[in-house]
Formats: sequence, C-alpha cells, structure tokens
Amino acid sequence: MAWSGRWGLVVAAAATALAPAASRGDEPRRIATLAPDGSPWMRILERGAAEVERRTGGRIKTKFYAGGSQGDERDVVRKMRLGQLDGAALTSIGLGMIYPGIRVLELPFLFESTGEIDYVRAKMWPHFREQFAQRGFELLIPGDVGWIHVFTKRPIRTADDLQRLKMWAWTDDPIVRRLFKAMGLDGVPMGVPAVLPALQAGRIDAAYGSALAAVALQWHTQVSYMIDQPVGYGLGAMVMRTDVWNRASPADRAVQVEVAASLARESIARTRRDNRRALAAMRKNGLAVVPAPADVAARLRQAAVALREQLVGEVYTAEELAMALRYRDEYRAARAARAADR
Repeated sequence: MAWSGRWGLVVAAAATALAPAASRGDEPRRIATLAPDGSPWMRILERGAAEVERRTGGRIKTKFYAGGSQGDERDVVRKMRLGQLDGAALTSIGLGMIYPGIRVLELPFLFESTGEIDYVRAKMWPHFREQFAQRGFELLIPGDVGWIHVFTKRPIRTADDLQRLKMWAWTDDPIVRRLFKAMGLDGVPMGVPAVLPALQAGRIDAAYGSALAAVALQWHTQVSYMIDQPVGYGLGAMVMRTDVWNRASPADRAVQVEVAASLARESIARTRRDNRRALAAMRKNGLAVVPAPADVAARLRQAAVALREQLVGEVYTAEELAMALRYRDEYRAARAARAADR
C-alpha cells in the first residue's frame, strides 16, 4: 500500500523550502499539502520558506494551502498540470499520479527498519528524479510519514472480525485496492479529508496511517485499538513544476537546495521522533495496542509478497522491483557482516 501517503502529511517538510522564484511578478509560489495548519510538518515548511525568503532578499516567497484546502492529491496534481498550483508536498499517492513507479518504495512488508528505507530510497532517488523530469516535474527532497498501522474502533481477534470491518480505502491507491481484494476485504473508498467525518458517522470503523497522522488528522479521537505490526512505511516528497523551478536564478536555486537539505534531515528525524511521541500519547489516553491474530498476519504477509509480482507492469517496472529488492538485500548483507565482525 502506499502507506504513505496516505497522508500528505509529512512529506518532505523541509523540501518546501525549494519554492521557485516568482513567475507572476512578485507573487508567492503556491504550494499545496494535506498537512494541517499548526502540525509539525507545517511548522517546518513555514520556517524553511521564511529562511529562503530572507536569504534571497524576498525574491522567493511561498504561500501554503494546507489541510487539503486545494482538495485531495488528485485535485492537487491536476491543478499543477493546469498551472493553478506551482508545487506540492505529496504523499506517495500523489507522487504515483505523476510517476507510478515510485510506489515500489511503499510495498507492504518490504522493509523492516528505517535503515533499509533510507538506504534503498537514497539509491533509487536519482532514477525517480529522472522519471519525474521527463514528465515536467522536479522531484525534490524526500520526507517521511512513518510506519503505517491499522487503527480500529473494535478489536480484531479473528479473521472473521477482520472481514466485518468497514475499512477506509484511499480512492486513488491501486496497491490498497489490490491487497484488500486479495484479503477479501470490502474497502470503503474516499479521500483523506473525508476519513474523520466517516469515522464519526460510523460509515467506516477502521483506517490506516502513521501514529502522527492519526493524531494530526484527529482520527485518534474515534478509534480505540491499533494493530502492533506495521504493514509498511509511508513516504512522500516535494514536487515542483519544472517550468516554475527553472525560473529561479542559479544562485537562488542554490540557496533553496541548501536550506532544503538541512531541513529535510531535520524533518525526517523529527517525524520519526514525533511518531513515537504520538503513539505514547495515544496509549496514555487509552489506545490499546494489540497483536494481529496469527492467521490474519500470515495471510496478509502472504498476500503482500504475492502482490509484488502482480503489480509489475501495472504500477512499477520489473527493473524497479528488482532494484528495490537488490538494494534492500545489499543493506541487510552489509549489516549482517558488520554484526559478525564485532
């Protein structure tokens, strides 16, 4: 699943500092995100933009449209293509609408540690930047959403309990649709902004996301349980229309890259820390963290592994899947060798 993205939240928060130079007089760059106002991601975004504006003498300004005010990510990508937005901080869902192959980084149960994620992403990022450039977009600094868990209103103790769930399914996520179908789940399709009202009204009784996303989007007020086994890791990134990005002078682009690189490191570290804190706060307020039933966990992992080959040619290429697996295994082998040397 593009578990990331599922959130639009933490996507390369720092990357928004990469807003391009003005293309409409001195008007600010128009950047959309699902991240809510006041969230940790937005605070980093705004701080980065302020730093870039200061260091470029006010030549580069940024206006943020937060909290899904420009619609779900499908709407945002459409508006960028129409020239109505200049860029966006997107989850993997939105990124996949520009180039689907990047979704290989969010396959369920692909990674077991953030070390693996960081290594594989760094190795594959140049490839994805090239693919985005061919489609008229600059793929800038990456960001994290975090480990993706399933949150429910009632406990899941058996496979039958799982089948009865009214589970949210992000409308634009082909990986989720295929995985749910393999598991025999009837997902309820809707965009991210509709999830909280649906939980409140009882139209759904389960959703998936990172702990920080659950708090930032207020989902935590409607759920009582979280399955302890993460199903994947959510990623995101900042994208900018290439024509807009190229209007900045080389010197101003250099400022943006420098500020963004620093804030990207901070953003990823902070997101990981804040996910831990969000989970601790939810547990303190009564959230029960429960293990997935053994039969459910086994079925889910089996379906997820089988899905990798099924999505070749539909979402990503065979070469991209091979790259992700090769780099992941390369990291694991190097880590095992280091451990053996101690």
